[in-house]
This record gives sequence, structure tokens and C-alpha cells, in this order.
Amino acid sequence: MILMSNLNRTKIDLPRETAWIQTGVSLGQLYYEIQTKSSVHAFPAGLYPSVGSGGHISGGGIGTLTRKYGLASDNVLDARIINVNGTILDRKGMGEDLFWALRGGGGSSFGVILAWKLRLVRVPPEVTAFSVRRRLEFDKLENLGLLEKWQGNAYRAPDELFVRLLVQTAPDDDSGEKKFVQVTYNGLFLGPAERFVHLVNRTFPEFNFTVGDCLNRPENNNNGCPNRPCVKKECFKVSWIQSVLYFSGKKPDDPPEILLQKKANMFNFHKGTSDFLKAPVPAEGWRMVHDAMLREEQPMIIIDPLGGKMDRISEDKTPFPHRKGNLFNVQYLTYWWVNNNESEANKHLKWMRDLREKTKPYVAKSPRTAYINYKDLDLGSNDANFSYSQGKVWGEKYFKDNFERLARVKGKVDPSNFFRNELSIPVLLQ
Repeated sequence: MILMSNLNRTKIDLPRETAWIQTGVSLGQLYYEIQTKSSVHAFPAGLYPSVGSGGHISGGGIGTLTRKYGLASDNVLDARIINVNGTILDRKGMGEDLFWALRGGGGSSFGVILAWKLRLVRVPPEVTAFSVRRRLEFDKLENLGLLEKWQGNAYRAPDELFVRLLVQTAPDDDSGEKKFVQVTYNGLFLGPAERFVHLVNRTFPEFNFTVGDCLNRPENNNNGCPNRPCVKKECFKVSWIQSVLYFSGKKPDDPPEILLQKKANMFNFHKGTSDFLKAPVPAEGWRMVHDAMLREEQPMIIIDPLGGKMDRISEDKTPFPHRKGNLFNVQYLTYWWVNNNESEANKHLKWMRDLREKTKPYVAKSPRTAYINYKDLDLGSNDANFSYSQGKVWGEKYFKDNFERLARVKGKVDPSNFFRNELSIPVLLQ
């Protein structure tokens, strides 16, 4: 047993715009350490500070900078790994096949990843973070029109603009007994508010932002609000590290030391799964989602736009194959509190499985694909023999045609299958 959280050292080389980090470093610690050295450097990875960098980067790593700079794994320059023989290898020692496999293929299949060498990226001294909230209603054409426009434009917007969609339920009165489905357009623009307002009002004029909106902090008091959501839009002129705080659910003005906290602020149990979209979801699909969300207690759907740099990287450049032609990545989640009642857990699991079945007509097909960082055993897992044929059942959903190459790398570096789990890459001998 290795306690990875103790592998928590970072070394930032600003003149070379690189960083070595051990794999127990959380994303929050990585972002914090970068901002202590520079206000115009960043790393393109996920939004949740408590997530460990080792697993996140080895599975891909989607975040607010993905459309500009690609995945976290696309920005790995070197790595250190303990192989099955106990030898510590860097990129030169491990060879390009294994180095390829580590950057998106899930590192736990091939050894123990100790550290990453990362390429830092440039960000402006001022960026713009924002949210626009609407009800998901089918009798208001303006709300449906905005949703349709977002689906048609978010993935082909300028690389500097990232606008994701959060779909969740919210209380519709002070008692909390009634609820509605809220969609939040939550985004980051790599530039000042003046440029953001000019761009976004051409692309999404329904947002109706002014520069003044980005200078004033909105009041977040919902009490007595008759027309929810109460705060319908907000915009912040911030530094990149302040945008990290904002996307993690904190206030932009909070001290960045908060990012060093490693305890996740989450419910005790959750179930998640994922999809990729190659076409916009039609109105009947959104109606199905709306009705399903109102039947669950704490559901959430997160839809991240792709496009941009992702379209310019080939499917086989790394094991992560979901590149050009994939418009959005979708994460479905449901949360519930600790409960010893097994039927309670089964209720939420059934809701998630039913939702995934109902979304089938609207998502990528042949195969229906998924994101390895949102592992889901419902999509398949290894059998007792860790056979390649069984592994293909789930493996091609995450890796498409790259799965065979991953299995061949596994056969070369770990032929005895020492490093194994339910979703480890099986051995395919040459």
C-alpha cells in the first residue's frame, strides 16, 4: 500500500515554463504553487482542487483551458514511474510506447507513477469568469433558443472562450418544497472584461453583459425572491488563480490558500457516468432530461464544450481518442447522504441507469463512448481471467481503437499483469 498523498512536492522552473510535480500533489496545490511564482502562467487541468494529479492527468484531464491548450495529459513532457521490476524510469528509460500509454490510458495499469513533468501555459494577467442562469422551461422560447444557440456555438467559439453548461435542480420557493430545473452557462474568457463583453454579445447576445456587470458583485440572497433564479448573471474581472477559486465554488476574493485543502466538499455517496455528444440534443431530449431531474433529489449534469485545440490533435496522439467530431463531454451525477438502507442506494443507482438508457438516442454511437476519468463499472469490467476479449467490451468505450495499442504496451511492460484492477488494461502479447 502506497499513500500517494505523501508524494506532494513541486518544483517550478519558470524560465523554462515547466514544473515537476509528484503524483500526490492535488490540483489545488499545483495551481497554488504556480501562482506563487507567476500571475501569467497556469496549467490546463480540472476544476476541483482536491483531485489528485496522478490519476487526473493519467486519464486525460478536462478543464477551463482545454479548448485553448488541450488536456492535462497533452501537456506532459516527462514522467517517472516504478515498473514491475521495481526500477524507476523516466521518459528516456521507459521508451515512447509506455510514455504514450501513461498520458490518457490510466497510469495504474503499467506501474506506479511517481511524478510528472508539465508544460506550463500562458494566461493573461486579467481573465473574465461568468455565469448566466436560466430556467429550463419549454413555454419560453427565449430560454430554449439560448440553449439551442449554446449547443451550436460553444464548441466552435474562439479558443479563448470556454462556456460549459450545468444542469441541476434548485428550490423554487423559500420553503424548498418546490423545485425547478436550472441551467447555468458557466464560463471563462482568457482576456479582459471589455474584450469579453464585445465577443460574448456577438456570440450569445442573450447574456446581455456590460462591462459594468463585471465590476459589481451581485447579491446572492434568494430570500423573498419571486422569480428564480434570483441572480441571473454575474461576471468577474479576475486573475487566473481567482478564476480557479470561482470555478471550485469559492469566492474570487477568497485567499488562494483555500486551494491547499484536500478534503472534498461532497456528499458521502455518489454515482457518476459519462458520454460524448457529436450532435446537439433536440428539444425532446431536453424535455426528457427536465422530467428526469425533477424525479431525483440531488442530480447534476455537467456538459463541457470541446473543439478548439482538441480538434487539432489526432485521435491516436495519446490514448484519449475523443477529439475532432466530439462537440461536448457529458458527466451525469447523483448524490445522496450516508444511509445504511440498501434500498435507498439502489433507488439512486436505478435513477442513474434509467437516465443513461434514455439518453442513448442523443449521444455518440458505435461505440457509445465514455471518459476514463469518470469510471463506471456499469459499462463493463474485467473478468476473473483479465482476458483481452472481455476487456474490449469496456475498453473500446473509453479508448476506441487505442485500446489495442494500450493492451500491447501492457503485454510488453507488465506481461504477468501484476498491476491490475477492475478497469486495468489487460495483457495482449505480441
